[in-house]
Amino acid sequence: MAGPREPIFLGRETYRRRRLIDAMRLLPVAGALLFLLPLLGGGATPRSTALGGIYLFVAWFGLILAAALFVRALSRAPDGVGSDPLEPEAGPVSEADESRDGPGPEGR
Repeated sequence: MAGPREPIFLGRETYRRRRLIDAMRLLPVAGALLFLLPLLGGGATPRSTALGGIYLFVAWFGLILAAALFVRALSRAPDGVGSDPLEPEAGPVSEADESRDGPGPEGR
């Protein structure tokens, strides 16, 4: 039987970035729930169409604002928005690497 494994440790910044990315992935789900919320209210009381339209635009604007805030928080990270700290970096591809891999998509 193997001994106890060491816990996997992520740096504080890496952990924070991953959680921000996870929160950004939940924004479409939150948006769907916000947009469907008026339908769940039922028809017990009559509602104004104008108020429903205002609600949808406010929810839409709130989602845009939340996405902008998440991107701003991610851009403050040392590596920027586009890099994932847990994936290996892809360096520039040289001609020697391309010839070793075989023909490219245009040669097939």
